Amino acid sequence: MSLPVNPRLDLLHPYPFERLRALTQGIEPNPEFRPISLGMGEPKHPAPAVVEQALVAGLKGLSNYPATLGTPALRQAIGAWIARRYGVSLDADTQLLPVNGSREALFAFAQTVIDPSRPGATVVCPNPFYQIYEGAALLAGAQTAFANSDPKRNYAADWSQIDEATWTRTQLLYVCSPGNPTGAVMPLDEWRMLFELSDRHGFVIASDECYSEIYFREEAPLGALEAAAKLGRSDFRQLVVFSSLSKRSNVPGLRSGFVAGDAELLKKFLLYRTYHGSAMSPLVQTASVAAWNDEAHVVANRAEYRAKFERVTPLLAEVLDVALPDAGFYLWAAVPGDDDIAFAQGLLAQYNVAVLPGSLLAREAHGHNPGAGRIRLALVADQAECLEAAERLARFTKTYLASLSSSSS
Repeated sequence: MSLPVNPRLDLLHPYPFERLRALTQGIEPNPEFRPISLGMGEPKHPAPAVVEQALVAGLKGLSNYPATLGTPALRQAIGAWIARRYGVSLDADTQLLPVNGSREALFAFAQTVIDPSRPGATVVCPNPFYQIYEGAALLAGAQTAFANSDPKRNYAADWSQIDEATWTRTQLLYVCSPGNPTGAVMPLDEWRMLFELSDRHGFVIASDECYSEIYFREEAPLGALEAAAKLGRSDFRQLVVFSSLSKRSNVPGLRSGFVAGDAELLKKFLLYRTYHGSAMSPLVQTASVAAWNDEAHVVANRAEYRAKFERVTPLLAEVLDVALPDAGFYLWAAVPGDDDIAFAQGLLAQYNVAVLPGSLLAREAHGHNPGAGRIRLALVADQAECLEAAERLARFTKTYLASLSSSSS
């Protein structure tokens, strides 16, 4: 007798890193080079001392059950940060919730808002995309539709690829701005268009903004709450924003973030989370208050990323089609010959540098895979290591180009 399990689990695709492990199995990297990974987007800068100190100071919180709603102090700290960052005032009791990192919340939110009994229930995602969006949709009983990135628009999602019939079936739209892996930031006019579509068809917008504090220009990236307020949507209807301390404060292990927006949606989400057992540890809440209240470490973190990208991007641009993104800590580079997997395999074998093939981050849609022929480079290590990796990558690219030329002649 087979186990009684949810059949929707069989719809899930292997995660990109699982697929990459299978594709690189049996490759023995050149031992002359120490391993360097630009594959995983895991912050490597040190956690700020103010957060570590607050975590230790909060140890007595282990004796208390935490409330799913979080402490008033944490909600007020998050609300105050939102006001400083975006100029938006929220009701800390009804319009925001702490969550255990944006990843779990992005997944859980779909389980709250999707009604699989409605024919053709659809979730629209950018493409390439963070695979949690797709998994959340499939396990909620919905189907997915993809908007491919547009190279002519700095690799922002081309929402015009979604036809009217699909929008009519759509219940949830995932937006990622700044984007992963492209770093593209959505402008106000694009938000206006999506809000109008949301009003017309009744779908919810989930805006993933976990890379919002790593940017390279003077003006900070526009956020969804900020865009809504500028467009007169101060009730944030059918909009929920997801943010996190992981990238902003270099604390991915803290698992701390928030959701904010439509009070009615958050009321339902809180109900779901209460049953799901998603309360944040009191220690993590105390440390999170310290993180949201301190901006000095964020400014220093951003400066460190800027310095890396200023050194690495020109070096790689000499041999690859790559440019400074709007924001985030990834470079989205085109490879010679358009075979991103072969390029990544060769780079690992010859120079012991791991990168993530772009085709593993996307699905074939509208006739092609928009990640094919590109690689994602996560500049998360220190500057010296990122520079060494870039130098190796440049050397490999030159020999790879020569091999392509010789094989075609």
